[in-house]
Amino acid sequence: MRMMKKAFLCLVASTSILTLSASPSLAGTSAVIADQAPTGGIFSATSVWRTDVSKASLNPDSPALVNNVVEQVAANYGTAAFNVNQYGTSIYTVDSTQRRVDVVWNNCQRKPYTPSGLLGEGGQFSQVPIPSNAVPAAGTDGQLTIYSPETDQLWEFWKAKRVKGTWQACWGGRIDGVSTSPGYFDGYWGAAASGLAVSGGSVLIGDAQAGVIDHALSLQLVDVQESSTFSWPAQRSDGTDTAADAIPEGLRFRLDPAVNVDALKLTPIAKAIAKAAQKYGFIVTDRAGAVAVVAESPSAVKADTGVNPWTGLMQGKPSYAIMKNFPWDRLQALPVDYGAPAGHVRP
Repeated sequence: MRMMKKAFLCLVASTSILTLSASPSLAGTSAVIADQAPTGGIFSATSVWRTDVSKASLNPDSPALVNNVVEQVAANYGTAAFNVNQYGTSIYTVDSTQRRVDVVWNNCQRKPYTPSGLLGEGGQFSQVPIPSNAVPAAGTDGQLTIYSPETDQLWEFWKAKRVKGTWQACWGGRIDGVSTSPGYFDGYWGAAASGLAVSGGSVLIGDAQAGVIDHALSLQLVDVQESSTFSWPAQRSDGTDTAADAIPEGLRFRLDPAVNVDALKLTPIAKAIAKAAQKYGFIVTDRAGAVAVVAESPSAVKADTGVNPWTGLMQGKPSYAIMKNFPWDRLQALPVDYGAPAGHVRP
């Protein structure tokens, strides 16, 4: 459904080290940060993002599927990207006083029709509480997440931008009842090709500040199985791979729980990711220009404070070095449609 993303592997110059947990400049920012994001992220313990998979049975084809991931990492820069400065999503938490606006549909994919339910009363793009000064994530995806705890709603947009005072987006969607949501958009809505919430699998700024990630992680791959085949909780796919060991979007991987993560030569962020992957796992959510783990964009916090919070959190390392030495060969693939509710019928 979507165009292929580009992984961000460019060198990021770091000129200062910050300890954001002690920084008073973050107080009151509208972006989701450590003291505002619910434990484990926006979604609840009943969602796909908080499912403990540490004791799950394995896919009988696990070795081949894991080898596919390893080969993709090796063939694309030799390490996974940590998509932080581009190709993540900016996350804003708003209250009931935030003015609501209708988002204009920018039909950048040249659909020959207007999708039913997109516009008009009750539409996915209607009456969205977007702050006028919101800043979408950098990169061509321009992703933007709006979370309203008081109304229990979440919006995510792809290619969001404000043009002459009016917000527009190429695609996106709304989740009502976020507190009981499984963590994905119904039907063909949402910013990710799989329909899974981008914010659900992002490494949040608050996660990195705490040093603990209490939810599953999004995993983006270069090649995923052709689009007619996908695994729950994915709701759709943009894959093209027809190989025998092709990986469907929505498939879950976990890091072998027997791995001693603390003994590995990993960055602190990668260690937190590894430990989360042992308990909650990765979920394949999208295609990208490299194997990639997604992080919350710093754009929102930086616009409010003038500080890129990830500079200090990454301890001066460039984004492409964050996942260095990650043990991709120790992944384990879970069965197709793992965790799907009884009577699940593919959309």
